Amino acid sequence: MKHVTRTLAVAAALVVVATLKLAAQQAPSIQAEAVKDLTNQKDTMGKIADAMPEDKFGFKSTPAQRSYGEQILHIAGVNVMLFKTYGSTAVAPTINPKATAKAEILKALADSYDFAIAALKEQTDATMLQTVQGPAFLGASSRERIAYFVMIHASDIYGQMAVYLRLNGIVPPASRNSM
Repeated sequence: MKHVTRTLAVAAALVVVATLKLAAQQAPSIQAEAVKDLTNQKDTMGKIADAMPEDKFGFKSTPAQRSYGEQILHIAGVNVMLFKTYGSTAVAPTINPKATAKAEILKALADSYDFAIAALKEQTDATMLQTVQGPAFLGASSRERIAYFVMIHASDIYGQMAVYLRLNGIVPPASRNSM
């Protein structure tokens, strides 16, 4: 009877260990999800940025607003500014905030996302939860919060860019197949 009890105890312990290992393997990774989401956003933002013809990159919905090109440069600049707080070894690109050529603006956007993704890839789940000093409007924040702020910010600007496209008779790329 002692042998059976011990065997059952060992078997139960092995089941618990196997269950814990499986749970750990299936647990989502904060860092991996942020890399995936930012990579997807890079694609989405690249498509909407490219959708406007170059001769319309100076278009403003109202005189007080940023031009289409300036909206894209704003995203690129914020991406770089915020991911610099990560203390990454990735080299931040230089963004020309006065660029007007479509190719230069699209490159700035792509470079800003490449830098951000590289900075994210250096992280672990533990470092994503560490606090770094963000700019005054964010203050001390976890790297995770900064990553998702970047994505929320770009999504906000995406909405504005969609309006700019529609005011020029262009259907935004994400809306083309959903009608």
